[in-house]
Amino acid sequence: MAFDRLIKGLRKVRIWHRYLGQVLAVLLIISAGTGILLALKKDVAMIQPPTQKGNVPDLTQWKSLSELTLLGKEGLYKQYPEQIGNPIDRIDVRPDKGMVKILFENDNWEVQLDGASGEVLSVDVRYSDWIESLHDGSIFGDIFKLTAMNFLGWGVILLASTGFWLWYGPKRLRGLRWKRKE
Repeated sequence: MAFDRLIKGLRKVRIWHRYLGQVLAVLLIISAGTGILLALKKDVAMIQPPTQKGNVPDLTQWKSLSELTLLGKEGLYKQYPEQIGNPIDRIDVRPDKGMVKILFENDNWEVQLDGASGEVLSVDVRYSDWIESLHDGSIFGDIFKLTAMNFLGWGVILLASTGFWLWYGPKRLRGLRWKRKE
């Protein structure tokens, strides 16, 4: 009796394990691949533009944030007129490097400025932000992010549990077979 129930249970677990593994494999491959790219973002200029250095790390000698914001917009719009109207998402101030990064909402543009002179040091696209939103699922919206990441987390726990049972169950079966022979 216990022997037959164990066999039926193992078969059901194997089916669940197989299908859950196939669905999770897609999410895990995306998460692992984008995770590798994010780990390399500081080393690969195509993923994230290298951080430039300004001349003066002393904040008291810097232009105001409102001036730097205008200079950043000017720097982007001058080189890429099609970006006119692209709003600023955030400003990353790096006093130790003497520079400011201005990040724009659309198309992941980044402008790096010298904090003191306001000179444009770099204008480039940051693919790391897009990769990160793919990595955490937020590219498809917050509801998808919450659902998919919870599904992935709980699914990996369930997959590990069923994998353990698929490894341990046959060992129990062998033990029960020995008891039946005696």
